[in-house]
Amino acid sequence: QVQLVESGGGLVQAGGSLRLSCAASRRSFSDDPMGWFRQAPGKEREFVAAITFTWSGGKTYYADSVKGRFTISRDDAKNTVYLQMNSLKPEDTAVYYCAARVVVGPNPRADYWGQGTQVTVSS
Repeated sequence: QVQLVESGGGLVQAGGSLRLSCAASRRSFSDDPMGWFRQAPGKEREFVAAITFTWSGGKTYYADSVKGRFTISRDDAKNTVYLQMNSLKPEDTAVYYCAARVVVGPNPRADYWGQGTQVTVSS
């Protein structure tokens, strides 16, 4: 079982930045592909970004809508994954969920989820 605790959400103006953090309880954290998903009001949860095992190079994946603006990274010594969000837009407003054991593909999914953190971008 993995417990994931997100932090760093909040209210920011368009064009601003936020950094989300996700602390994982699992000791084998470095073996898990980690990621972020988001869900806006009235919409389905969607994939945002993912990062693979550190020992395989920590390859990153991004949704087209955030590519070039968001950066995912991980610190295995701290069991933590980050999402740096720059040039934020009102359409980035959503609850952001940290996820563990992410499968990236046509239908991204994950086995474990955090409780979510709200990100609101004002215009």
